[in-house]
Parts: sequence; C-alpha cells; structure tokens
Amino acid sequence: MLKARLAAGLLALALAATSTLNARPALAASAAEINRNANAVLAKLYEKHPDAKKLASQAKAILIFPSIYKAGFMFGAQYGEGVLRRGNKSVGYYNTVAASYGWQAGAQAFGYALFFMNESAISYLDKSDGFEVGVGPSIVVMDEGMGKSMTSSTVTQDIYAVIFDQKGMMAGAGVQGSKISKIDK
Repeated sequence: MLKARLAAGLLALALAATSTLNARPALAASAAEINRNANAVLAKLYEKHPDAKKLASQAKAILIFPSIYKAGFMFGAQYGEGVLRRGNKSVGYYNTVAASYGWQAGAQAFGYALFFMNESAISYLDKSDGFEVGVGPSIVVMDEGMGKSMTSSTVTQDIYAVIFDQKGMMAGAGVQGSKISKIDK
C-alpha cells in the first residue's frame, strides 16, 4: 500500500513537472487552445515531413493530440487532449489516457496524429465508448523511412499514427493500455 501511494505521489509530481516542458498547462485546455496547438504542430509536422501532408490529403479525418504528458516510476500514466478534424473543420474533442506498469522511470511530453483512412475507422471511433488502441481498426505507427516509400497504393491500413515533438526522458519497459474518449469542450 505504501509503494502504491509513493508511486502515485511521484507520478503526480512528475506530471506537474512535465507541464514546464512546453510552458503550457498539462490538463484541461480550452477548445481554442487545442485548435491553436493542433494547427501549430501540424504545420511543423508537414514542414519537417512532407509525406505526412501527403497522407493527410488522403485521410478522411485526422485526430491530433498536440501534447501528451507521460510520467512514471514503476506505475505510469499519460494524458493529452486533442481535436478530430474532417478537412479543416473541427468536429470533436478527445482525450487520450494510458496507464502502465513495469520497469519505467522518467517524464516526457510528445504529440501524435492519427490519420483515419476510411469511414469505417471513423465510425468505430464515433460508436465506441472509448477507442482502445490495439482493439478495433488496424493502426500502423509510421517511421520516417516508411513515409518515404508511401504511395496511394501502399496506404492500405485503417489508421496511421505519426508521433512527433518528443521531449524529456522516459526509460523502461512495461505493459500499457491506452484509451481515447470523446470529451465536451
């Protein structure tokens, strides 16, 4: 019991500390803040990786999490808020929450974008009571090399994930579950 309380206290401290990585609060951003941050990270992502822009042009929707904060010591957690866009229109707001257990220590901030390539993947997000990563539509995490060989005939999966702007340091290995849920903004 003491270990669990200590881990929870360290996690809370680490999450509070990670908010200084981007000089923004880690939790409860407004819709305007989420949209502004999503615009900024997408512009930077498209500039750095033009193939991500090509993927975006083929996507039916993009779920952008500009900042996700992750921290842990044995027990870990991560949290972020994002926006679902169809074209240039924001159509919903979501959070991503994950918990993990295992050998791990540190804190980091990062962002990611999920490129939904078909209507069935978007429908699954809309109909599910929280989209659990690893359950449902197939997700491919792209690295830079894969993006360079991408063509309209090689984009065949339901969802492509692109991770960007990693800051901080997190080391370890553990079991993690991640859930994406719709929120009101």
